[in-house]
Amino acid sequence: MSDQIQFIVEKLNQEPFRKNFNLITFDSLESVQLLQLLSDVLGEIDPKHAVDIREELPEQTAKRMLSLLGILKYKPPGSISDLSAFRQGLVTGSKPVIHPVLHWLLQRTSELKKRAYLARFLVKLEVPAEFLQDDTVADTNKQYEELMEAFKNLHKECEQLKTSGLSTAEIRRDISAMEEEKDQLIKRVERLKKRVETVQNHPQMLEIARQLRLEKEREESLAQQKQEQKNQLFHAEQRLQRAQLQLKEMHHAVADSKPESLMKKLEAEINFNSYLVTEKIPRELESKKNSVYFLQKVVAEPAMSQSDLNVLEIKINEVNAQINQLMEKRMMKYEPIDSKFSMYRQQASIISRKKETKAEELQAAKEEMSSIERQMLQKTSQAQELEGSEVLKGDEFKLYVNKLRSKSTFYKKKRLEIAEITAEYGILQRTEELLKQRHETIQQQLQAIEDKKGISGYSYTQEELERVSAVKSEMDEMKGQTLDNMSEMVKKLNAMVAEKKASLAPVIKELRQLRQKCQELTQECDEKKIQYDSCAAGLESNRSTLEQEVKGLLEECAQEESNYRYINCMKRNLEIQLQRAKEEMKAYVSSDPQERRKAIREQYTRMILEQENLGKKLREKQKVVRESHGPNMKQIKMWQDFEQLMECKRECFLKQQNQTAIGQVIQEGGKDRLVL
Repeated sequence: MSDQIQFIVEKLNQEPFRKNFNLITFDSLESVQLLQLLSDVLGEIDPKHAVDIREELPEQTAKRMLSLLGILKYKPPGSISDLSAFRQGLVTGSKPVIHPVLHWLLQRTSELKKRAYLARFLVKLEVPAEFLQDDTVADTNKQYEELMEAFKNLHKECEQLKTSGLSTAEIRRDISAMEEEKDQLIKRVERLKKRVETVQNHPQMLEIARQLRLEKEREESLAQQKQEQKNQLFHAEQRLQRAQLQLKEMHHAVADSKPESLMKKLEAEINFNSYLVTEKIPRELESKKNSVYFLQKVVAEPAMSQSDLNVLEIKINEVNAQINQLMEKRMMKYEPIDSKFSMYRQQASIISRKKETKAEELQAAKEEMSSIERQMLQKTSQAQELEGSEVLKGDEFKLYVNKLRSKSTFYKKKRLEIAEITAEYGILQRTEELLKQRHETIQQQLQAIEDKKGISGYSYTQEELERVSAVKSEMDEMKGQTLDNMSEMVKKLNAMVAEKKASLAPVIKELRQLRQKCQELTQECDEKKIQYDSCAAGLESNRSTLEQEVKGLLEECAQEESNYRYINCMKRNLEIQLQRAKEEMKAYVSSDPQERRKAIREQYTRMILEQENLGKKLREKQKVVRESHGPNMKQIKMWQDFEQLMECKRECFLKQQNQTAIGQVIQEGGKDRLVL
């Protein structure tokens, strides 16, 4: 309880309340102040409830708070089980009632704000049925419900957008970053245009580059089309393989079996499918619906504390114990030996359980077989797509080993050549360093000679001119090479496109043939399906008639069984009554007094006599009480008067003692003054 009050005080001292409470001041609040505090908290959740409770009646305050707490789905704790006591405590401002409510509200303020906001639009107004018979009222109510549904959808979309992580600030940042990137790209394009304008024949080169880009895009699109056609061809081959497998299975089934066996297989399959449709799947669907209903019910309820969970567990244990007791009583009352149908019921339950398990095993086996078939088709397709995926055998493996040996010897030779080249590279690098040192010394000597002659910088300018001329010649050669390379690339692209077209032509022809085969197989499959549907319809009609007959017989059997049980129960009751009547007659007629005392008649007569004697005694006591009532009341009155008289004497004695004590104090004070 102290933790609860401390939490309430901490929350009330924070925003937006700012109450500046401590534990002592909060605990010393009066009932009116507590109610005003609760009204302020409710006003923070729903602004309509921000009301001064002094301006409204206590009943109105309690009604307003109870309505909002009901909308917020508040449940009183276990100590306040009676709703009338909770209402009375809310009207009077009782602390055991107000404190849990404040704790619950302050724990989930944001959630309750949202719930109160939604309640303004989603709490449905109940319109009486007699008013809905009017067309205008019915249309208005329908529009009201449609608007409510539209509001639900819009609110869900709004919540999804809020939780999706996209905010306006992030979008603005992305837009600004994209604009900056756009400006940078525009500047780069302008710089590249200025560079290209200095090159000769730049329009032709740009046109060639554009054509190259278009050809590359076309090549990518053709490659994508080729991949799509390969995928389509692969799927068509898979369908063809499945159809061929089905066709082979049907051929084997037709060749090895007779019409009777086919009909039996079809009947077995139909029985299995009908069992799945009529018994298993509806049962599973019903269990799923029940579980979903209970889960929705649990979600709709407010959060439960540990005490609520403990109470529920105790209730569950009590109900289970009651169920076990009832089952034991039922088993003791109706023993299975007495019932002729118990053995058949047990056998039927065992068979139904076996049937369910076998159906589940069959379903799992079918799913496993289909998955294995899919894996087999995938593995075969992967083996066909991968090059060199076949397993080598015999001479092919020997040739492959010889190739590996020749490649290993070639690799060793090349490795030796690389080692020699690296050694030679080291020697050349050392000679280069020596030549650079000699070149530097010669340059220093040449510069000293130029300074002496007065022509310093002549060699440097000459080298620069030679270098610039060499760079110009290299640039001219590179321009010519780029043009040649681009023309060669265009030729290669055209040749590649022609090769691709030529290579795709036989594939397209094969695809056409496969499409024709696929159409033929689909026609054959449709014919087989029509035959199957006609046969299934006939079998279904026979099955329905048999089911109706079985249902009628089962109903008759159930009716006869219920009649049998009713007659048997009546017979048992009559036998018990007859037995009791015989025992009573025997005991009443018997000469033995002990036996006659056991008779019900004797017991009742004895009880009647006892009650009559008891009534006589009580009437005598009543008479005595009535006679002594008057004197007793007078004596009580006299004792009360005597008590008042003694109380007055005690008060007078106390007053006299106080006066004598005060006089003595005054006298002692006067004596002290005289002494001084």
